[in-house]
Amino acid sequence: MSRFLSFRLWFALSVFTLLAACAQPVKHADYTAFKNSRPHSILVLPPENETTDVQATNSMLSQMTMPLAEAGYYVVPVAVMDETFRQNGLTVAADIQATSPAKLREIFGADAVLYSKISQFGTVYRVLDSATVVTASAKLVDLKTGDVLWQGSASANSNEGNNYSGGGLIGMLVIAAVKQIANSVADKSHDIAGVTSYRLLHAGPPNGLLYGPRSPKSGTD
Repeated sequence: MSRFLSFRLWFALSVFTLLAACAQPVKHADYTAFKNSRPHSILVLPPENETTDVQATNSMLSQMTMPLAEAGYYVVPVAVMDETFRQNGLTVAADIQATSPAKLREIFGADAVLYSKISQFGTVYRVLDSATVVTASAKLVDLKTGDVLWQGSASANSNEGNNYSGGGLIGMLVIAAVKQIANSVADKSHDIAGVTSYRLLHAGPPNGLLYGPRSPKSGTD
């Protein structure tokens, strides 16, 4: 074997070894507390809004109950939750989330509560592109013990799967500007929030929620 071929083989093996050493295994959520609790009902609180879009909280909240219901849980109706807090003078998400778990259980009788936070919501304009992005995180807490049963985060954007080709720099700038206007006018954020909500709160491995008692898949995860 020539020195050149030997070097190429050595280099290939070195790169393979380095990549293998750097590869990180998929991290799975710790479901110990979740399995011990096995909640049947969930109270979804309005998500805290860290963005400048005043519609973010209501947009996300209106779409967060469906994936939970599909996962097999009874979800306290959003209208009931919202009106109850309004009657008690609480309308801001941060103030609502500050309510003690014991009080929430006393009022709503749910087994667990979902706290969430929105860190991105809206159309972002970049030099060569624009995208509508919604990013959120959440945690599920047992209302009896206060234990965190699960937590996760998710994001979605309107450019997923897009592949621009041709048109040059000017064309890309024009497309970006048109997309930003179209996304703003059509309130694309609400649609993207639905995708983020599903990704965040779906059930199933490796890091999703466990299936609820009303799901035919309950107990299989």
